[in-house]
Amino acid sequence: MVKKAPRRTAERILEVALELFNRFGEPNVSTTLISAELRISPGNLYYHYPAKDALINALFDRYEQSLNDLLGASDNVRNVEDAWFFIHTLFEIIWQYRFLYRDLNDLLSKNRRLETHFQAILKEKTRAVRAMLDGMGRADALRIDASDRQATATSMVVVLTYWLSFEYVQDPRRALEPESAQAALLRGAHHVLNLLLPYLESAQRAHLQQIVGAYAPATG
Repeated sequence: MVKKAPRRTAERILEVALELFNRFGEPNVSTTLISAELRISPGNLYYHYPAKDALINALFDRYEQSLNDLLGASDNVRNVEDAWFFIHTLFEIIWQYRFLYRDLNDLLSKNRRLETHFQAILKEKTRAVRAMLDGMGRADALRIDASDRQATATSMVVVLTYWLSFEYVQDPRRALEPESAQAALLRGAHHVLNLLLPYLESAQRAHLQQIVGAYAPATG
């Protein structure tokens, strides 16, 4: 039986750093804590990532790649069911890298690269959501004036970006723990898509309510 090659140290460092950042918040996790969790010397960690920002940037690169891979699919959204899957999957990526959103203002104030890249991400999210609305409009799933589409797309992105912060404020001790993930993401998807209710065609509105009802009370 062929043994699996051990994971490279650099990969293990990223995995543990992500877990600790997500659980405790990036400002509360030092490189010393990460190396202790891995049972490696600080020098070994610094060999791979000379500074904490290098770790953060490496994780951000992964997040950005996953996000961009998904956002391209927004052009294929045609109805409420497609939109639910798209928004929920987007929330799953945000959850996987939730430390970025938990400590967003702090991170952007300290890291110029994140500041500029996150601005680009917000623009790309808004473009993708606008494309989703355009596709649903062409498929007669919703009726929304062109003048309202940009404002609605922006409002949806605001909820997407700050939903986990809202969850955290309500329950700081448990909101961002792994066991809270499913309920938090379902509620987030519900409230993002709820912004479309005034514009949805009647059968699509009923279908969205049916989807939300299937996950109650998590979406309450």
